[in-house]
Amino acid sequence: MYPRKNADAGSVSTINTSSGMAENGWPRANKLWSNLSDVCTLLRINISSSITDDDFRFQHVHFKPGQRIHTVGQPFDMLYIVNSGFLKTVMIDESGNEQVISFPMKGDLFGIDGIHNRQYTSEAVALSSCDIILVPFKKFAAMGRTHADLETAIYSVMSRELTREQAMVSMLGSLCAEARVARFLVSLSDRFSALGYSGKEFNLRMTRHEIGSYLGLTLETVSRTLSAFNDIGLISVDQRAIAINDLHALKTLRRLPPSRARTKPDSAKKKALAAVAAAAQSTEAVPAA
Repeated sequence: MYPRKNADAGSVSTINTSSGMAENGWPRANKLWSNLSDVCTLLRINISSSITDDDFRFQHVHFKPGQRIHTVGQPFDMLYIVNSGFLKTVMIDESGNEQVISFPMKGDLFGIDGIHNRQYTSEAVALSSCDIILVPFKKFAAMGRTHADLETAIYSVMSRELTREQAMVSMLGSLCAEARVARFLVSLSDRFSALGYSGKEFNLRMTRHEIGSYLGLTLETVSRTLSAFNDIGLISVDQRAIAINDLHALKTLRRLPPSRARTKPDSAKKKALAAVAAAAQSTEAVPAA
């Protein structure tokens, strides 16, 4: 296991597989277990009516912000489903530096990186209070052998997570810094909307630094870009609160106009927005930042 940089050893949560409990997590008082129907609804998959809910039960464990659900190098025996809350998963290099690779939220499955070598290659950290459903992998494997349609559905969920990560890798290699931040906001908007929440107004649970790590940008670049979006009216920013004013412009943005065109008064803002729209229609190649 790689050393951590400025790690808080007291915040580490490791799963005890013999008891299904977490060292620093605890079962929720209002819901200790979910049945298979609950889990499949959360993952947005369908199961055969021949599989009864009484056959399978899955435990809930609660984590505080900053606690770790699993760590790099920890033996793999569990998959995890987010019932509520927001997390980040990170890779850690030999010097203890973090690279954020995903932000799991409600309905997302994580921990699949541990299947190949039977140990986790990433670390999952709660960014808010989280309710996590534990899915022991041996139980899942046994379920798959008995119910092939359920196994196929779970593999589909895994593929969905991998596809999202691949899309991010592709974006990082083809878009400039400003477009990366715009697509990140669009992605969050889409994910919140899919869960029935507002896709136009939401809070960023992650820091600017964590967004930068995820997008391959510096904290300063992320902060400057969000301020620029705010200046020309694409979004409204109040610390971590984001209100999206022009989702289409964010989806199609390729680059921003020069900073001098983004200042008040409103006439200048209109010109800047027009420049953004014109850039979105251009087929000119834009080098990655």
